[in-house]
Amino acid sequence: MSQQPDDLLQTSGTLSDFEAIAREYRYEIKSQELEASLNTGDYVSRLEKLIQERHFNIETKKVGIVQHIGDGIATVSGLQEAMVNELLLFPNGVYGMALNLEENSIGCVLLGREEGIVAGDLVQGTGRVVEVPVGAALVGRVVNALGQSIDDGEPIRTDKYRPIESDAPMVIDRQPVQEPLQTGIKTIDAVIPLGRGQRELIIGDRQIGKTTIAVDTVINQRNSGVHCIYVCIGQKMNAVARMVNTLRQNGAMAYTTVVVAGADEPAVMLYLAPYAGCAMAEEIMYNGGHALIVYDDLSKHAMAYRELSLLLRRPPGREAYPGDIFYLHSRLLERAAKLNNTLGGGSLTALPIVETQAGNMSAYIPTNLISITDGQIYLSPSLFQQDIKPAIDVGLSVSRVGGAAQSRAMRAVSRHLKLDISQYLELQIFARFGTELDADTRQKLNRGQRVREVLRQPQNRPLSLAQQVVIIFAASEGFLDDLPLTEVRQFEQYLFEYMGAHHQMLMNELERGQWSRSTRDELPEAMRKCVEAYQKAQEEALSNG
Repeated sequence: MSQQPDDLLQTSGTLSDFEAIAREYRYEIKSQELEASLNTGDYVSRLEKLIQERHFNIETKKVGIVQHIGDGIATVSGLQEAMVNELLLFPNGVYGMALNLEENSIGCVLLGREEGIVAGDLVQGTGRVVEVPVGAALVGRVVNALGQSIDDGEPIRTDKYRPIESDAPMVIDRQPVQEPLQTGIKTIDAVIPLGRGQRELIIGDRQIGKTTIAVDTVINQRNSGVHCIYVCIGQKMNAVARMVNTLRQNGAMAYTTVVVAGADEPAVMLYLAPYAGCAMAEEIMYNGGHALIVYDDLSKHAMAYRELSLLLRRPPGREAYPGDIFYLHSRLLERAAKLNNTLGGGSLTALPIVETQAGNMSAYIPTNLISITDGQIYLSPSLFQQDIKPAIDVGLSVSRVGGAAQSRAMRAVSRHLKLDISQYLELQIFARFGTELDADTRQKLNRGQRVREVLRQPQNRPLSLAQQVVIIFAASEGFLDDLPLTEVRQFEQYLFEYMGAHHQMLMNELERGQWSRSTRDELPEAMRKCVEAYQKAQEEALSNG
């Protein structure tokens, strides 16, 4: 892995001074066959003697000694003024990050290879915490957890940097989440709405569509003014390449930055990746813009942090995770917010993803994240096996923001949708036993089937708000009741074309989210004409066929 750029180095002395004193110190240790476990007083006195004799321009307080090195972890003594997350420079040019600040030593994770670093080497504090480049230079780029280009493009050139860790906005700096963030996915926008500034968890077993929902949401932000940061944590690089190619084919890379910490990278890079992506998104929010960040996925992030913590000899807790595993994710997700107008009104919306095992939502990391976020989108393995995609279980999914994050048009047509689905699922159980059903029950089952069919959606095909409104209105108001179930998907496409051709002004009004009295009167009439036109077209096709 390449090292961090030299422009992140900021020391009281020069790099050449540090390299020179490190070489001389190593030579003195070896020539006198001294142990690497010199106490602090010994190494300070020897350093001071070298500095005085050679007139090096460096402060003793900002230099330490490597006591132990292994598994990407260095134990360093000295460095009296070190900070948490401070960059430490080793003689071979590799940087480390201070994580454990103990009474007599510092636990440091290396951001590069440990080859060439031995016990007794000097380490220099830089006085700076880990930072990543931010700003317009990263738009459309694929970068690693340190903000370095990995897409074969030009190196990232920017004079803007942000620390990976920062305080979340205070309550007084926020405003309520009430501006919709459209995903283009009918089930989510109608039943589990998202708002700008919200934190909505996507949860489910592996390979049932969690990433697809996140990618579709990113694709749907085209022309919305929302900039996207997609953080890939612990994924195989071929899967990352496919995802980036999908975004590029749909024009989404024009407003997206992809941050990648691959499965073959050190645990520290997986640990840094979501914080680095969050810093990039915060730059947009604090400048009055709107950002969407996807963390895919935080299960692997928690595992990487557990690995680092065990190597740093922090005491293990439940499932060997360290005691601060909840704080690890809460301090990340709390940075998502909708700022008040005094601070520019910017927003940062977070879509963390977490993987479950056999649908177990009550596992340690999933329950932690459920308690931190503003709701969850749960993907059911049973629905996926029934070929209902996206396999979103509307019963176990919830948005704690609710209708406040919906446009008036969507709220008007979807207010009974969740109830209709729930009734259908309950009645379906009775229908399986061959029970005789009355006309009203058969009608509810009939409509429920069509609503369920309407909510199916192919991947990478997000719909506009107007398209979602008209098809949900058609299903929930019974305009599809007389259509064969097998023709629902065909009618949906016909409806979009018909409304665009004959009722463009109405579609424009719905696209803006408006729901006036004239809209309420005009839409049913337009729907009746569309159904009549479709049936007529089907009859003509049948007679000609």
